[in-house]
Amino acid sequence: MRLFGPFIVLILIEIALFITLGGAIGLLPSLAVIFGTGILGVAVMRRQGRRAALDLRAALDGIRKPTAPPADVLVVFLAGLLLVSPGFLADALGLLLLIPPLRRALIAVVAKRMPVQTTAGFGVHQTGRPDVVIDGEFIEIEQTQAPQDRGPSGWTRP
Repeated sequence: MRLFGPFIVLILIEIALFITLGGAIGLLPSLAVIFGTGILGVAVMRRQGRRAALDLRAALDGIRKPTAPPADVLVVFLAGLLLVSPGFLADALGLLLLIPPLRRALIAVVAKRMPVQTTAGFGVHQTGRPDVVIDGEFIEIEQTQAPQDRGPSGWTRP
């Protein structure tokens, strides 16, 4: 629900840009730009999807390491999605995400804000968040009788 307001604002900005730029360059060139970037977006997504699948298969087969980090593949795929969506603002953002230095800068900014969770051994270790201590009390209950064997459960009977 938090994204509904910004989504409506984005739609209104796209409509305003389409009216403004459509009035400046004309209807047919505006539609040509929208359809052209849509075709470019589909091509980018197909190429990235194929590249990601081949990298994953090669990594799983042990042939070689993946050539691109997953975050880079994800951002390029997001750029393709933005190019496919109609609108000049989305197209501009999609084209900006295709520029490698801007893409790396965006990944670095997002990575700094994102908590990292790793597993090592039997524990889970988190970084990027302050430790939370939960104080509580407990009572140890000792069992007075051994549990009686009731036989197989109803789930295991034939």
